[in-house]
Amino acid sequence: MILKSLILRNFRSYAAENFSFHERINLIYGDNAQGKTNLLEAAYYLSLLRSVRGARDADVVRFGAHGFFIDATLCGPTSEARRISIGFDRAGRRKRVRRDGAVVDRLSDALGALPAVMFAPTDVELVSGSPGGRRRYLDIMLSLTSRAYLNALQQYRAALERRNASLREVGKDGGGRHSTVPVWETPLAEHGAVLIRTRRAWVARVEARFAAHCHTIGEQGRVALQYESSVDPSAESLELALSDALAARRVADLRHGLTSVGPHRDDMRLMLDGRELRAFGSAGQHRTAAIALRTLEAETVREARSASPVFLLDDPFAELDAGRAARVLQLLRDVGLGQSILVVPRDSDIPTALTELPRCRIANGQIHVAAP
Repeated sequence: MILKSLILRNFRSYAAENFSFHERINLIYGDNAQGKTNLLEAAYYLSLLRSVRGARDADVVRFGAHGFFIDATLCGPTSEARRISIGFDRAGRRKRVRRDGAVVDRLSDALGALPAVMFAPTDVELVSGSPGGRRRYLDIMLSLTSRAYLNALQQYRAALERRNASLREVGKDGGGRHSTVPVWETPLAEHGAVLIRTRRAWVARVEARFAAHCHTIGEQGRVALQYESSVDPSAESLELALSDALAARRVADLRHGLTSVGPHRDDMRLMLDGRELRAFGSAGQHRTAAIALRTLEAETVREARSASPVFLLDDPFAELDAGRAARVLQLLRDVGLGQSILVVPRDSDIPTALTELPRCRIANGQIHVAAP
């Protein structure tokens, strides 16, 4: 998949800018606060339909503007160019997506319009941070590559919100006999089982590749992925196991007003020599594992879409020595590096293998052609 052009209006620091991209590697450098990450965020918005940094739509609108607009021309491996546009109105808090001029009725139908994977300095939090970041990683990747997973996730979140609301309401009444809490446990068990089953299957499928990628980058220890669930992984029926667990925790959940068991509390553990990498790994080992996870994400997207995703690389070689940076670049090439947009602070940060390619400098939100 190729991102040919991008038009931004009032998105983050961009008032009105048009960008064109080469179909292979785009090298962009510039000082901090010049708009490099904002450009990648806008491109990734075409995949996620929201900020990759977790910001609300109202918060990515340029200061003083009434809304933002993104318009992109995309070209697939076998298709003609098509346009995707996204507009957001701050006053009405309304977002509208158009595909080739036609309004997309359901936003979920436009998810993944641009298959993309973004590498960012904050990715180390996937390894060193809380389980919530790793769950979000799994949910985004699997939702963008599996419609069944996306549907189950939407249904699960809706049921979870309603059960939590019921827990709080019943708790105020002192736990009355006619509780509505159990009503939401059946859909939680049904859809939660789909989430757990899909996550486990993905972890089992990629565990060996995760170790291989880490070793390619330079990790010498024994690394592994494990999916840690709040229900017994050996249970004959995940649905029944979840249902029983929810019922067993109902009284405690009433006291706290929150659902304490289910895939929204699970974790994907990263291990190094039998210990949790999060607690015992170095900063370099955290970064290595994070890059390996993003590489697995790219492979998963490629397998699901039969085309390499666009690689959005936000200073991915930061704090890496030249040898490790070269190995990371080679790993990306090995897994099918398609179109890529690499942004770094200085032109000297561009890996040696890419120094002969044309590059651009970004300043005040504008891209200028620079000599290699």
